[in-house]
Amino acid sequence: MLTTNPFDDDHLREECGVFGIYGHPEAAALVALGLHALQHRGQEAAGIVSHDGGAFHNHRDLGHVEDCFGNEAIIRKLKGAAAVGHVRYSTTGETLLRNVQPLFAEMEFGGLALAHNGNLTNTNVLRRSLVKRGCLFQSTTDTEVIIHLIAISLYTSVEDRLIDALRQIEGAYSLTCLTKDGLMGVRDPLGIRPLVLGKLDGAWCLASETCALDIIGAEFVRDVEPGEIVVITATGIRSLKPFGNMGRRFCIFEYIYFARPDSIMEGTSVYEVRKRIGAQLARESAVEADVIVPVPDSGVPAAIGYASEAGIPFELGIIRNHYVGRTFIQPTDRTRHVGVKMKHNPNRFYIEGKRVVLVDDSIVRGTTSRKIVEMVRQAGAKEVHMRISSPPTNHCCYFGIDTPEREKLLAARYDVEGMAKLIGVDSLAFISLDGLYKAVGEEARDNQTPQYCDACFTGDYPISPTDYADQLAAAKQFSFLNEGTK
Repeated sequence: MLTTNPFDDDHLREECGVFGIYGHPEAAALVALGLHALQHRGQEAAGIVSHDGGAFHNHRDLGHVEDCFGNEAIIRKLKGAAAVGHVRYSTTGETLLRNVQPLFAEMEFGGLALAHNGNLTNTNVLRRSLVKRGCLFQSTTDTEVIIHLIAISLYTSVEDRLIDALRQIEGAYSLTCLTKDGLMGVRDPLGIRPLVLGKLDGAWCLASETCALDIIGAEFVRDVEPGEIVVITATGIRSLKPFGNMGRRFCIFEYIYFARPDSIMEGTSVYEVRKRIGAQLARESAVEADVIVPVPDSGVPAAIGYASEAGIPFELGIIRNHYVGRTFIQPTDRTRHVGVKMKHNPNRFYIEGKRVVLVDDSIVRGTTSRKIVEMVRQAGAKEVHMRISSPPTNHCCYFGIDTPEREKLLAARYDVEGMAKLIGVDSLAFISLDGLYKAVGEEARDNQTPQYCDACFTGDYPISPTDYADQLAAAKQFSFLNEGTK
């Protein structure tokens, strides 16, 4: 399992983003714009594959979307009225060009390009079986497993081959798939990862978030349903539901942190939910203070909600430098502190002599939180309290979100009082699980049939993570051994 970035290690890392369009003469250019809007979901690499009615064209590279597609000549080479694109943050596979998506393969029925957001949890089992059958893997990503399963399927149509492949995989996924005949969008049976359908000038679009539709002026039509396959061809659009109704377990962390605040998720404004989370947090853990300060940028909406509910002024007491690269300095014990100072700086005028409430979305390892608290105290804060708009993150995610091993999660090692002492705050509080559910529109969490995937808080995994059985066993053993130390 990869680790979080040293300058962002109090946040879980983004997954990936997908975008596809069918039936527009400027398909590749529109996909590039859509990927710009989804840049927050992956900053390691980007790729686009297009089809012009006769041939496929592709360009994939490491770096941000602007680095990969800022040259107009590259877009011109991606001809055709259909295209799919991907921005990547690797939860499986190394950061190598051969792992950059969309992956492309020539098959019996023609070419196929596949872009995937999520993580399969039985990749190792399937990969070993496929290698024994003679399949040659060119990448180390779980996405290539789907490609091979489609290739060896005994069914005739592309749709049936895809369904055959999907019946064999486990995990969370949203896929966009481009063939010579059309574009397909797929969402896992529990709808853990997001996928939306849009329309622009008669062309159909698929995207991880609605903000990607907004940037190209497309109309949001609807969410792709859990377990649904949307098939878009020259004759129109069809919906297939081969898995039946298995319920819905959308990732609740999309509302807390991952999605852009201007997106609509499952019919709900992400920004509005984050404000409601902040308001609920204020109701649950009020404290006398002079100013509410968000840890930028992800803590801002929740801090606005907290300040409004608490009747305490909201101020940007910490200013973020947006021009610090994620790998500007190689992390060492010495440069971790420098890295935090480069990225965040206290706005002393609004902090000095004040009782400050810092609002952030999560605590993962605690390193950055501790440095930020230290920085705010050095700026003259009289008291520093911290409020977190998610419950304690004390379990790993295996469904497309990068989390450290469980023993590195602060909440798995300490209770709230212990975390507060380690971080150096006067008080620390997290929103309750039922409070979080209330903020997203539910009365409370249904413990028999949870409405969302919240495994990072509860350890209640909606899908058995087959590949991670050893890690789960080790995590349970760690939890047992650690009970007496909290």
